[in-house]
Amino acid sequence: MQVYPNRFEQELSRQLKPCYLLFGDEPQQKFEMIDALRLKAKDAGFTERTVLVADNTFNWHQLVEATQALSLFSSQQLIELELPTGKPGKEGSQVLQTVASSLSDDLLLLIHGPRIGKDVQRSKWFKALDAIGVHSLCYPLEDKQLSNWIQQTLNKYGLQSDPTCVKMLADMCEGNLLAAKQEIEKLALIYPNQRLSSDQVEAAMVDQSRFNIFQLIDVMLAGEQSRCIKMLYRLESEGLEPNIVIWAFIREWQTLTKLQSLQLNHEPINWMRMGIWKNRQSVYQAALGRLTPEALKAIRGHIERADLAFKQNVVVHPFIKLAHLCMLFMGVPVNTIPVIEDLN
Repeated sequence: MQVYPNRFEQELSRQLKPCYLLFGDEPQQKFEMIDALRLKAKDAGFTERTVLVADNTFNWHQLVEATQALSLFSSQQLIELELPTGKPGKEGSQVLQTVASSLSDDLLLLIHGPRIGKDVQRSKWFKALDAIGVHSLCYPLEDKQLSNWIQQTLNKYGLQSDPTCVKMLADMCEGNLLAAKQEIEKLALIYPNQRLSSDQVEAAMVDQSRFNIFQLIDVMLAGEQSRCIKMLYRLESEGLEPNIVIWAFIREWQTLTKLQSLQLNHEPINWMRMGIWKNRQSVYQAALGRLTPEALKAIRGHIERADLAFKQNVVVHPFIKLAHLCMLFMGVPVNTIPVIEDLN
């Protein structure tokens, strides 16, 4: 059974399930769910905790032994198994299926790891454990979801705020919930049980937003100009290699060209076959709605010249060049942009 991260503690308030599967690439939400589960398990009498990491040297018999061992100190045991790759492999899959059918009331199993795809969710081991337990997937929060999380966290720490303060926190910590949590904890220490003003938030905070290339691409495809340039600026400050961005632009140009060709030929788009999940289809549709075949052809020429210039290391201001390429993808007329060509 799937439970969203913001409903996880509510789910725990009911009867504990034998197994919990927590995966995702947003660490703060996952840490919060794991901590909540540990606390609930301890209150329920699961006072012994066994931690296992299924890396490439892991012996899966250790998990079998842990589920069968009798403790001298506690009659109930929490077993935490980390899957660093999100996949247990063939042997691990068989062991987990066996464990799923033999978990006793004295055992509570937590399995956690990074973001997983539909292939893992459809696997036999995942389905077997999910049938007797709960799974939750953590994704980076954006827009309204991020604002809601910030508001709820402020409330937990006894702080009141208006939408301006919430937006300020969201802008400063977007893409980095760990930093957002730390900033809220700091605000709670400086202004305990107070109603925050924007001046107080601004004085106490530093800009800790953190983004990755995939978020940049999604915002670019969606056409959010100011947000896109802000992300690009942050990526530059974090030392991202410009060639990685060029590689991403080439890939997205190829994808958009294929999608546009299907549209022009009135052929159906198989989004899954193209590796585009439902939550990202809207940004591609937005890009296709504003980019004509002529615009995509022009973008190709700019990307090819930029790729060559970067490889020859003749671009003086790489991220200015990348910003102009972003604007082209966002539909700003090509002839209005003084795109920087090869400089030396």
